[in-house]
Amino acid sequence: MSATFTRTALTREAIVVGCGVSGLTSALRLLESGFTVRVVARERSPHTTSDVAAAVWYPFRCGPPERALGWCRRAFRVLRELARDPATGVTMVEGIDLSAGGADGSPWWRDAVDAWRPAEPEELPRGYAAGSVFTAPVVAMPVFLKWLEVRVAALGGTIETRTVTSLDALLLEASAVVNCTGLAARELVRDDDLHPIRGQIVRVAPGHARRFVQAGGEPDPLTYVIPRPDCTVLGGTEEAGRFDLDIEPATADAIVARCTRVVPELAGAEVLSHAVGLRPGRSEVRLETVRRPGGVILHNYGHGGGGVTLSFGCAEEVARRAASEIPPL
Repeated sequence: MSATFTRTALTREAIVVGCGVSGLTSALRLLESGFTVRVVARERSPHTTSDVAAAVWYPFRCGPPERALGWCRRAFRVLRELARDPATGVTMVEGIDLSAGGADGSPWWRDAVDAWRPAEPEELPRGYAAGSVFTAPVVAMPVFLKWLEVRVAALGGTIETRTVTSLDALLLEASAVVNCTGLAARELVRDDDLHPIRGQIVRVAPGHARRFVQAGGEPDPLTYVIPRPDCTVLGGTEEAGRFDLDIEPATADAIVARCTRVVPELAGAEVLSHAVGLRPGRSEVRLETVRRPGGVILHNYGHGGGGVTLSFGCAEEVARRAASEIPPL
């Protein structure tokens, strides 16, 4: 096909680039909006960054708050409904967000959750002065990603494994191109604002923690415990600018020690595996429409540590934007 080809009429065909949680939820919502959808990606589950995610609903290093609140509120509600079906890998779990510095009001995302309350003194581990207690979705990502792939296929979508080097070139194949490439967008669209936030985790045997725990974060070491049916995820790190994926044994030992201090029941838990992922950090999420000859490019990346937390909210905005640019015939 000629590289100078320009589409003379817009069609309701979309290509979603990226097969992590942002790409698959965007594809699903586009299909439900009447688009024909292909997902193209260099990697798919179990080899995506999303597979490494802990993953609990929690707006971590993503923003801006005034936009993210609506996205994460919507994703919370969709995930809450999906938790009714065990096949999705989503469960609702009570948890606590700990603070060492004393109560400073409720978090900016409080209105996104069903119920929030300050922690009682007896709920606080030693060294923590305050905390927020709430119930949130916890997601076994490999299960959830496979479920999303099945849903996409059931609605007629397809998934292709291929490398994409130009979003504009894809407008020769479809009228809407959705960029859900995560950290890869740094090179693909030359976005210097995008940077890695390296996260290392330890997976231990399930059954040692009753609820999830979030604590620390810059300048203190990040600490979290996420109980899932398949494992308990212990974390973590938030190393901005680091690209390496090597497991560091000393870091793993420190993670286990920190997590055991806040959840003593983890002492002696069997270690199942280790993993490292690179969160796509950005000063703010890029959810933007760019008009091009022959169609539109919709960017949906830069979710930081909130890919799952923002997933369906951002995906539904992608579908609305696509439908406004290319309405039904």
